[in-house]
Amino acid sequence: MKNYTVYIEQDENGLYVGSVPTLAGCYTQAATLDELMQNLQDVVSLCARNAGEVSSKFVGVQTIEVTV
Repeated sequence: MKNYTVYIEQDENGLYVGSVPTLAGCYTQAATLDELMQNLQDVVSLCARNAGEVSSKFVGVQTIEVTV
């Protein structure tokens, strides 16, 4: 067993997108959060076996205001 930090976002179509930054190319999407978590279990298992891990540590989330 190993723990991974997962980033979850919702795209413009309402789909949930989950990615694992320490596993290159490891991401999936789903219509519900429950479905996303199941998909993540599957894809992380595959990625962890086939991809090299990147060493990083989640620090936090910040919001900035930018004039565009």
